[in-house]
Amino acid sequence: MKFLHLGDLHLGKTLSDFDLIEDQKYILDQILFIADRESVDGVFIAGDVYDKSVPSEAATKLLDYFLLKLAQKQIRVFMVSGNHDSDDRLNYGSALFASNQIFISAVFDGILHKQSFADGNTEIDIYMLPFVKASQVRHYFPDEDIVSYDDAVRTIIKNTRINKKNKNILVAHQFVAGKGEDPALAGSESVATQSVGMVEKIGYDCFDDFDYVALGHIHSPQRVGRDEVRYAGSPLKYSLGEANNEKSVPLITVSAQEGVKIALVPLKPERNMRHIKGTLRELLDKKNVKAPNDFIYATLTDEDIINDAMGIFQQIYPNTVRIDYDNSHTRDMEQVDISRIAENKTFPELIGDFYRLMYHCEITEEEMDVMRTAAREAGVINEAD
Repeated sequence: MKFLHLGDLHLGKTLSDFDLIEDQKYILDQILFIADRESVDGVFIAGDVYDKSVPSEAATKLLDYFLLKLAQKQIRVFMVSGNHDSDDRLNYGSALFASNQIFISAVFDGILHKQSFADGNTEIDIYMLPFVKASQVRHYFPDEDIVSYDDAVRTIIKNTRINKKNKNILVAHQFVAGKGEDPALAGSESVATQSVGMVEKIGYDCFDDFDYVALGHIHSPQRVGRDEVRYAGSPLKYSLGEANNEKSVPLITVSAQEGVKIALVPLKPERNMRHIKGTLRELLDKKNVKAPNDFIYATLTDEDIINDAMGIFQQIYPNTVRIDYDNSHTRDMEQVDISRIAENKTFPELIGDFYRLMYHCEITEEEMDVMRTAAREAGVINEAD
């Protein structure tokens, strides 16, 4: 049997002010084409289906479109919730969906639910684990010593009967690490980047009973510990940290004779994300401009700050997301000891020092008044300062 492994769709996500819904539909249509071409039997969707717990109308319509197309092709779907999803919203209608072979596990109820299938001599059990926290699992196993995420997942698996004669697959959305190394983050995994630590981390060896583990949560595609424990990664680039990622969808072939085979099928976005660096003149020179509709992160090496650089850039690259600088001033800033810079200094002195460091000149009174007004409105200084 053949399966596609997806994760972290983040339907409804925006990139700065740019709506990605059409880009997401484009990549989902590409995945549907791959599913047709490869004659797949099922699709794993490993959480973070939506970008927000209350998804937009456009996001829900896009998921409905994707699931309907898969159902019409009689392709089974195995979908779990992620930390971005609302469990109850994603679980809504799951019983009705199941009649069309769309299986959803969005709310953990103390049981690691599975769906079983047979194809000739190959018998497959597919287990679905929604995103869980230690506190949720502790509620169902009060006699177990559950402190960490690792404890929680191991407890769930320990209390699940797994028939090792069958091929066993797990679809899950958690932060899973190898021995002595963490997975490479992409920069847009909100929970992982805030709280990666011993409490959240799950050792990949807790999945030893499974022939393949379809993971979601990390946006960079990668294996964890062994080839069969894998993050599909997000199908699109959602942050600058993913600019150099080669996005793909794992094609999983499972058979009793040959076990599990994995092939990575490349995905090509409608609009790529690129990071370009150089002077404004170099970057906007006609001979250097390529794929102007891509999403662009630009780093300018000009020594002087360019007025309305974003407006200038967007005349050539309309989907410019962000512009920053890498020059002698920014490199000087990197050497500043932030912990000591504010010692015994007034607000005007701090702002004046910053201005001199950045622009090599003194701030004017008019500019200082603007900074004072902004600082008062933000609550940084009081009216008397």
